[in-house]
Amino acid sequence: MTDTSGAAAGRRRHRVREEALADAMRIARRLLVEEGPAAVTVRAVAREMGLTAPGLYRYYAGHRELVQALVSHLYDELAAALAAARERQPADRPGPRLREVARELRRWALAHPNEFTLLFAKPVADADTAPGAAAHDPSWRFGTVVLGLMVELWRRGGVRVPADLDPGWAAQLEEVREHLSGEPVPLEAIYVFVASWARLYGAVAVEVFGHLDFALTDPGPLFEHTVDDVLAMLGDPAA
Repeated sequence: MTDTSGAAAGRRRHRVREEALADAMRIARRLLVEEGPAAVTVRAVAREMGLTAPGLYRYYAGHRELVQALVSHLYDELAAALAAARERQPADRPGPRLREVARELRRWALAHPNEFTLLFAKPVADADTAPGAAAHDPSWRFGTVVLGLMVELWRRGGVRVPADLDPGWAAQLEEVREHLSGEPVPLEAIYVFVASWARLYGAVAVEVFGHLDFALTDPGPLFEHTVDDVLAMLGDPAA
């Protein structure tokens, strides 16, 4: 007769661990939303879970690992929201798809300003997404939703590339090209992708951080105008 007690105990331990990790993420996010990034500490999360700080070390080695897990979780949520928005338009219309994605990015950011701040303003050092960081790949899962649509527009031949690209840009843009799964996209086009993202991100960030309050009560039309400009840069015929 096969002894299954060991396997059952292993499943229980796995379930308990998964529940504890989910609880920690829920608490960490609430602390972020209610009190800001500095409130997300091992001690604070452990206290809310009814543990001592050393008790939480069974799940996270320290503050960096906790914050990296939260950042990864938020990037995955944002990537899923953008991917769902993308699917609201037909697959053969990358321009309208990118517009939907840009609008969803703005909606998510305005609905989750503290989460947006943690991801994109990097208010704590442990929220970085540098190569080697646990949040690096999740950040690219988010990024490739946007980048993939830009590549589709490039394939159609309408991207306005600069005549000359400063050689100093080349090394900086190579990492982006490495994430394109073998697509032969020239660095000049990748430069346009980065410039386009900077405009989209900038339009969202100035609104989320309240830097348009001095002039606009409704920044929506300005955002739409920015999206129009970005789509024109990327060669969308409709733009």
